[in-house]
Amino acid sequence: MTTTFITGANKGLGRETARRLIELGHTVLVGARDPEQGARAAAALGARFVRIDVTDDDSVAAAATDVAEHEGSIDVLINNAGVHGPSGDPTALTGAEALGVFDVNLAGVVRTTTAFLPLLRRSSDPVIINVSSGMGSLAYTHDPSRAESSVIAPLYTASKAALTMLTTQYAKALPDIRINAADPGYTATDLNGHTGPQTVTEGTDAIVGLATEEPDAASGRFVDRTGEIAWS
Repeated sequence: MTTTFITGANKGLGRETARRLIELGHTVLVGARDPEQGARAAAALGARFVRIDVTDDDSVAAAATDVAEHEGSIDVLINNAGVHGPSGDPTALTGAEALGVFDVNLAGVVRTTTAFLPLLRRSSDPVIINVSSGMGSLAYTHDPSRAESSVIAPLYTASKAALTMLTTQYAKALPDIRINAADPGYTATDLNGHTGPQTVTEGTDAIVGLATEEPDAASGRFVDRTGEIAWS
């Protein structure tokens, strides 16, 4: 049985990913910062809750220890936790705001990946999925036919561009683990005030697809629900 740990799994894309993978037979660990929301989501899904704040080294280490003591290993790590940050006119942005967004969307992935690598290496088919975004694509954000081109979200887009590049670097450095990035697409979630045209089920297609691939699938890719996409 495949054991999957998902950060930010108490709502939105993370929760729907958990629901779908449980239906497919995965043992899912719902990672969330808020203990009440996390425990409630896990109970509703039939999963186990593990508290994790991806911005806190001690919290991430404690989560990895918890999983080591209970499950002993994981097969799939889904780095889903993310924040949006300020939108619109960037002239008043502060360094603190930038550090706050990058602390979750990028440094949080680094913290969690580092802490969970020993658990992943106990798996015969270890997988890491980083939930990125087409909002970090130069091509998409410059294409007037795409919704990504009409949004101004300086810190979110920059952090997701960095996350996709981080994914490719990890994939090159860790050939024993399949590491890919997923673009959910413009999905109705709390992150965008539920304005996206896609349902959360459609938004999790790419994530679920990567989590259920055959062991010989490639690493270092950026995919959406239609398949592999170029990142430029």
